[in-house]
Amino acid sequence: MPHMIWKGAISFGLVHVPVQLYPATQSEKVGFNLLDKRSMDPIGYKQINKSTGKEVTRENIVRGFEYEKGKYVVMSDAEIRAANPESTQTVDILAFVDAPEISFLSLDTPYYLAPDRKGEKVYALLRDALKDTGKVGIASVVLHNKQHLAALIPVGPALALNTLRWGDEVRDFSEFKFPDEDTKKAGVTPKELGMAKRLIEDMSDTWDPAKYHDTFRDDIMALVEKKVKDGKVAEVTKIEEGGERKPSAEILDLSELLKRSLKTGGTAKRAGKAAQSKEEDEAPARPARKAAARRKRA
Repeated sequence: MPHMIWKGAISFGLVHVPVQLYPATQSEKVGFNLLDKRSMDPIGYKQINKSTGKEVTRENIVRGFEYEKGKYVVMSDAEIRAANPESTQTVDILAFVDAPEISFLSLDTPYYLAPDRKGEKVYALLRDALKDTGKVGIASVVLHNKQHLAALIPVGPALALNTLRWGDEVRDFSEFKFPDEDTKKAGVTPKELGMAKRLIEDMSDTWDPAKYHDTFRDDIMALVEKKVKDGKVAEVTKIEEGGERKPSAEILDLSELLKRSLKTGGTAKRAGKAAQSKEEDEAPARPARKAAARRKRA
């Protein structure tokens, strides 16, 4: 069970839903520690005074807002919390909007909201009402001493709270040079567009996150396991890259590439589905085989 971040309530109209907030994700990324290669001692990080270069202890560190260059207003954690005490424990619904109106670019960090203090009934009421109407709630919430805009989203049996980027945090399209949205002005022919649509249709599938794996992490963990087994716990080795170079990404003939993709796309998809169960059976051994193949090439 993940650690609870805070407990409070969802508020809309006169309705209050008591909830507990939990992180909805967990990191599975490969992490490396910095070490002193002479002794394998861990390298730590220090809080340094930028003027004196000396270390500053935790009790001497405060939060300051720079209102002019080099001039600060010091704020304690208690003062920050007291600035708006109600908002720190409330998911305050500002409006309800159609779910497709929220751009993926605005999504930031997801959390789960679990019912609290016998609030299961009103929790289920809000969740099911959102599902039936196709709406999500736009809310204001304070997390970690910072105010966030957030979307309250029904996800299966749960209500999720996904923090959103503020409007001025998402760069405007005008800052970049994109092809014209008019297909003809962008130089795309109707035939090319039709083939692209067919290719997308041939490669379409249902979303299942379990089908996708972090192969880099698998390979790293297999290599770590082997080094531990061989007693090479402090040895650094260089892995030489082998195999053929990837072809250039330069597109010479769009129509020809689409034709080739259409010829192979459907076949590759069917072959992938047929091999899926076999890949799942072999998944535990796959990272070790990849590592062994690399060592053989080296």
